[in-house]
Formats: sequence, structure tokens, C-alpha cells
Amino acid sequence: MSAEVGGARSSAGVGDGGAGEVELGRVRQMWHLIEPLHAVLYYAPEVSEEAAALGFDVGERWPSYFPLRAAPLGAVGSGRVASAFYSFSPRMVAEHMDPAWGIASPEAVVEARGRGIDRAYRAIFGDRVDSPELAEAAALARRAAEAADLAGRPLAAANSGLPWPESPHRQLWHAATILREHRGDGHLAALLVAGLDPVESLVSFAAIGAASVERFESRGWSAREWSDAGERLVARGLLGGDGIATDAGRALRSSVERHTDELAAAPWRALRPAVTGRLADLLGEFWVAVLESGLLPSETTLGIGKV
Repeated sequence: MSAEVGGARSSAGVGDGGAGEVELGRVRQMWHLIEPLHAVLYYAPEVSEEAAALGFDVGERWPSYFPLRAAPLGAVGSGRVASAFYSFSPRMVAEHMDPAWGIASPEAVVEARGRGIDRAYRAIFGDRVDSPELAEAAALARRAAEAADLAGRPLAAANSGLPWPESPHRQLWHAATILREHRGDGHLAALLVAGLDPVESLVSFAAIGAASVERFESRGWSAREWSDAGERLVARGLLGGDGIATDAGRALRSSVERHTDELAAAPWRALRPAVTGRLADLLGEFWVAVLESGLLPSETTLGIGKV
């Protein structure tokens, strides 16, 4: 793939090691490639089986989602999880996190998700799980993940603090997880700078068509909370009375995404453009395999492909 993946550049800055500059379009592309490799954790039946064996209800997504994602943080309470996850209603987080560590310890959950991903990747990739291409992709993704700046990034830092698995396919998932949480932590910082609180961040994202309102409502906010957030955005000139973003609202969301790309650029600066391009090429077939598995939903709240 050509290095011409986007017009904007993120230049090396203080504290980034001076590794050069990176196209922000490439940063966005790497997120698009890596996110599904991580997110399969929450949908693979193999992971659900491991969670069920620990005692979690897997009849719906959320009772296992929260502990699976939060486990690297340790035995923290729902307040800290709600803070780190940001856009979920604290009531929803508490519903699923308050009983979580009484069902299984964070350490047991981390081990279970590792077993589940091992099985899931083997099922999805088949013989390619032992291919030299996957091993090379895992090694390069690990280099990027180890270059991630962790200050102010609680979920990235927590995952980075876990031991690296030995097998390449599990290393690939672990690297993808650190990198997506690194980007996600930065995205929350961008939302804060933009003055968008947790529910406003969802309302404003729905208003630009990133996903349906119904999809965003799965994060547990009440109809009143949603409408109040809309009224606050209308008062700021970011939302019209029809619930559609104004030009100012679209511009603000565009600036949030650009700021997110800038904050996510450090690992790719460290890897350098040619090596990042090589990783993008290597990840293509595994990205396709995850999408073709049919495990991931056709619509998510992340706006991939729409932002």
C-alpha cells in the first residue's frame, strides 16, 4: 500500500524520541486494522465458554464484557471502571462490575481471556496461526505496542503491564489490545478537551451518523439523560432541533478525531513509515479473516469506516 494514506502529518515532538513524522491517515488506518483483531474477544464463542466456566452470565454481552476488559486494572470498583470506560452509564457499569470480582478474580479473568483468544484465533485463522506472516506481524505489532506512551493512559498501561504471551498469535492479540486501548485512552482525552461529557460524546457522535441512536442507547443512559445532553448540545450550537449535527458540531467531532489520531501516533512514529506499511500489509489477511468470521456486529459505536 502506498504511503500516501492521508494528507495531514503528525510531527515528532518533545518526549517522542524524535523518530520522525507519520501520516495521520496511516494512524487512522492502523486503528481500523487493529480494532477488529482486539474486539473479537467480546464476541468469540471460545471466550464466552471460558467466561461461563468462571461463572459469568454469557446469555448477553455485558456481564462478561466489563470484567474481560477491566481485569488488567486489578480488583477496582465500578467507579474507576466507569471513569476509564467513560461513555457507559455508571449505573450500567455498577450493575455488572459490582458482582464481578466475587465471581472470579481479575487474575483468573486475564488467564481465561488468554485461553479464549488462543482458541478463537486458532479457529478463525486455521493453519495461518503458525504462518511466518503472522509471526512477523506479531513481532512488528509488539514493537509498536512497546513504544506506546503510557502516561495518563490507564487501560493501555494496565494491559502493557501484563506479561507477554509466548505464542505469536497471542502476542498479536496482546499488542492489538495495548494499541487500541492506547488510542481509546487518548480519545477520551480529546473528548474532554472538546468539552463533551460521557453522554454528550455519544449524542454528538450519533448526530454525525457514526451509528444509530439505538446502538448508542445500549450504553445505559436513560431517555432523559440522552435528551438533556441533546439540549446542552443545541445550546452550544452543535446540534439542531432535529438531532442532526450542525456544521459546528461536525467540525468539533472532526477535531476530536484528528486530535485522537495525533495522540495515537507515537507507536507508529517509533515504528517508522516503511515498517508501519509492512505491518499494514501483513495484517490485511488476518483483518479479513476476522471480518469474514461473522463474529463482529455490522454496526458498532466506534464509527469505523464513518470517521
